[in-house]
Amino acid sequence: MPYEYKLMPSPVGELTLVARDGKLSAILWECERANRVRLGELHESNDNPVLLEAKRQLKEYFAGTRNQFELELDFAGTDFQKQVWQALLTIPFGETRSYSQIAQQIGNPKAVRAVGAANGRNPISIIAPCHRVIGASGGLTGFAGGLEAKQYLLALEGTGQAQLAF
Repeated sequence: MPYEYKLMPSPVGELTLVARDGKLSAILWECERANRVRLGELHESNDNPVLLEAKRQLKEYFAGTRNQFELELDFAGTDFQKQVWQALLTIPFGETRSYSQIAQQIGNPKAVRAVGAANGRNPISIIAPCHRVIGASGGLTGFAGGLEAKQYLLALEGTGQAQLAF
């Protein structure tokens, strides 16, 4: 079954919401790097219920009235990547974790770099909060949506990790 998508304006740029088989499969950035997230054929859909619900919940998040998402997710990746992405879902709103802490959480403390690589390929940004993962020193590290977007999201969540850059 092909993927369906819907475009959504947001404070961090235009987002592409992608769904398949009744589940959210990806949230892609306006400045998306080619092949960061591998998807099949995409067809635009403005009436897909999953995409409409994802848009509604994201709008609430950006408005500051939602701090938890309630969507069925369809992560496509390796078993290791899925483990990392599931760990992202456990980071509470307004908190951050280091790559090392995620590696320890999944029971592979030496896999810090691999955790970083999996984090960078997270297909469902914002909802699987890869923006909440920071460097061991507490500094902001790479982010598919750009460091300004990461800084914005952290400030929105009140982590104290960032200044509002927009």
